Amino acid sequence: MNPWYDIALHVTGGGQISRDVALQILRSDDDDLLSILDAAFAVRRRHFGRGVRLHVLRNARNGGCTEDCGYCSQSAVVRPGATHRSPWQSREEIVNGAREASRMGATRYGVVSSGRGPTDTEVESIGEIVRAIKAEAPIQVCLSLGLLSPRQAEHLKASGVDRYHHNLETSERYFPHLCTTHSYQDRVATAQAVTNAGLALCCGGILGAGETAEDRVDMAFAVRDLGPDTIPVNFLDPRPGTPLDRHPRLGPADCLRALALFRFAHPATELCVAGGRESCLGPMQALALYPANAVFTSGYLTTPGQGPEADRDLIEAAGFQIDATPQPRRTAEGGAAANHTSEPA
Repeated sequence: MNPWYDIALHVTGGGQISRDVALQILRSDDDDLLSILDAAFAVRRRHFGRGVRLHVLRNARNGGCTEDCGYCSQSAVVRPGATHRSPWQSREEIVNGAREASRMGATRYGVVSSGRGPTDTEVESIGEIVRAIKAEAPIQVCLSLGLLSPRQAEHLKASGVDRYHHNLETSERYFPHLCTTHSYQDRVATAQAVTNAGLALCCGGILGAGETAEDRVDMAFAVRDLGPDTIPVNFLDPRPGTPLDRHPRLGPADCLRALALFRFAHPATELCVAGGRESCLGPMQALALYPANAVFTSGYLTTPGQGPEADRDLIEAAGFQIDATPQPRRTAEGGAAANHTSEPA
């Protein structure tokens, strides 16, 4: 009998894992790893079967950011020449990218811009582009433009945007070690503005940037309080010229433990393996599909991925299948609300 199944039964019955259990998962022995993944898969299969959703990103404006996020090759603290700067792509380029993402079976197309946050003029411009995408491609549109005001979030909702991607990145305690030009509370405020405007929220973070196991648990629980529809989990792939460019990568086992933790903490939420998947998981990538039910494909803004064909082969060889159906909004009535009332395990 798998002892970790008690956690799976608890959370599929509406309960929450406790902080102590979360830390036990992250600190578990390598001999327990397959048992933990098996239990996490029981939760994943209950809510998502064997389907895997594909997300595609479009880096619509690169470099020149004013923020000092230490993991990002587009930030203000990157060594000169370590990354290139490019202006906003044209409306045609962004719309064509949506068509291509739809053709490859992606359910979501993410348009990303570097910078602290958009101007009102930029919000209006991207709103017009979203309307054009919606007229031509059957795909959900997710924007990631930085910090938003409530009014800007409302304008994006009215323009047809489906969801907004804005990560907490790490725990509140550790956040100042990664960024000082804006605060953790600035990020929380944007996430709240997004949900208050009626947009779905895509909110996760990055692991392996020097945080502790306690920080990872804090982030998992803080994200749960915001009630996102999708949680992207990134693993630091150190970028040349950034303050973290010599930081060691997380090993595959620690990546998989973290994904299992997020699945137990968010049983009915889409969990997406994002940046660093190939470099940190390597030949163990397929095991990430046991807790996670979505992947980014075709690259991660400034780093290339292994490509959609390789990702399809990986997914199918592992016994999963591409899920191209649109993701429904999570509702409390449907049993997928972020918070439950049962006692912690």
